Amino acid sequence: MRRFWAAGVSLVVAAAGVMSGAGTAGSAPHRAPAAAAGCSTVWGSGAKSAENTEGKSLKNITTSRGKCYDRMVFEVGGAARSLGYRVGYVDAFRRDGSGDAMRVAGGAILQIFVSASSCDPNTLRQTYAGRAGKPLPGVDVTGYKTFRDARFGSSFEGRTQVGLGVRARLPFRVTQSHGKLVVDVAHTW
Repeated sequence: MRRFWAAGVSLVVAAAGVMSGAGTAGSAPHRAPAAAAGCSTVWGSGAKSAENTEGKSLKNITTSRGKCYDRMVFEVGGAARSLGYRVGYVDAFRRDGSGDAMRVAGGAILQIFVSASSCDPNTLRQTYAGRAGKPLPGVDVTGYKTFRDARFGSSFEGRTQVGLGVRARLPFRVTQSHGKLVVDVAHTW
């Protein structure tokens, strides 16, 4: 008798689950969040770097949002080969050259150096209008899932420094293609 009762209860519970998943006409079935299905977090949060001192100019910095990560792109003019960079988490954001502390909002700070000056190395004209400690020109990270703040650090000795405030110390990757350095920070672990 107990077996029949347990089987009956299991059947009722299973039917209730099917009915609750069915929803009403026209509604989509419940799906797991995108981060849980198909978003890789194998990038790690350790520092990443590549060497190259070609002496190119930084033209622009942009950001965008993806399904699994927030993205920052550094566009460097005339970069035919790979770009040099150093990207890693820091406890405090300090201006390269002077060591002055600069405030960057967020639960963690990702410091990004790219081997490109914000000035043309031949004419010394400014190619990117960043100012120390100020938000990046044209970059607004309001509403981003991971990014919280983006500050210009400096352009010193042929490299540009940016402080990227993120929600927490999350995995990130660095890639490059056709004169662009791309930093993606995952939404979750």
